[in-house]
Amino acid sequence: MNHVPVGLVFPGQGTQKQGMGEPWRDTASWELTAEISAVTGEDIAELLLHTPGDHLQRTDLAQLSVFSVALIAHAEATRGDALGGRVVACAGHSLGEYAALVAAGALTVGRAAALVAARGRAMREAALTREGTMGAVVAAPVAEVETLVSEIRAEGGEVWIANVNAPGQTVISGAPEAVAEAGSRAPSIGGKLITLRVGGAFHSPFMAPAAETLGAALRDTSFTPARVPVVANVDAAPHTDDGDWPALCVRQLTSPVLWEQSVRTLTGRLGCRRLVELGPGRTLAGMIRRIDGDVEVVSVDSPAAVPARSVRER
Repeated sequence: MNHVPVGLVFPGQGTQKQGMGEPWRDTASWELTAEISAVTGEDIAELLLHTPGDHLQRTDLAQLSVFSVALIAHAEATRGDALGGRVVACAGHSLGEYAALVAAGALTVGRAAALVAARGRAMREAALTREGTMGAVVAAPVAEVETLVSEIRAEGGEVWIANVNAPGQTVISGAPEAVAEAGSRAPSIGGKLITLRVGGAFHSPFMAPAAETLGAALRDTSFTPARVPVVANVDAAPHTDDGDWPALCVRQLTSPVLWEQSVRTLTGRLGCRRLVELGPGRTLAGMIRRIDGDVEVVSVDSPAAVPARSVRER
């Protein structure tokens, strides 16, 4: 088992929920909440234990909470030797890319936490400036979704592909009326639009102001060469060079998350035979099984998935 090539994957915004930290509070890695709190000025323990679910929908708080749980889960899985093999690559979905960079050694916890805080604030401010929304088009091929949104843009609508998550699941982003128009036309390509409860038109040109703000924070952040490749959202390619990441992180805010292609890079080019999802929920595991049914997928979303020796006595 220990010779199995493992890829680590980290979820993004939308997986947060009230009390998401409760399962982890008695683990040794819970101490990360204090470190992240000190860097960001937010009470992370309070966010993870007591903050109401509606309040956690706020973009900046959602991102910090998911990022924190992902790092705790990774630390506990590593401490408990629960990864089941040799880690050869990492990837994260949108926000999850920052946890992946920590796991790969490209960023320290503190530097990543500061970037996540800056990113969340900038995205929230951009969304407050320009109203936007997102929706998942299910059951339609991505090429036909791309054609559909291109037609709407040609008519003056503002809507773009935001996430290519898995076969038959493409997320679109843009102005509410343009997203609604795409939803009304989705049946013509065999699809259906599911509206997402989000705070803005993420991964679209509406996030250009946030990209500019985040770029300034990234210029002041030191990256180090990653110990293992991190597959980037924007090009689905593996990167280890510390000089690549500032530009990749800026592009990510206004570019589609190429998750389906990223998983294929992990399981194909990088040879991962086991993918371990670390963080709240099991959203990525569901996508991965639709992308590559031959790869083993495990979700570490609670200490129950980690050997008991890594959990402190109550």
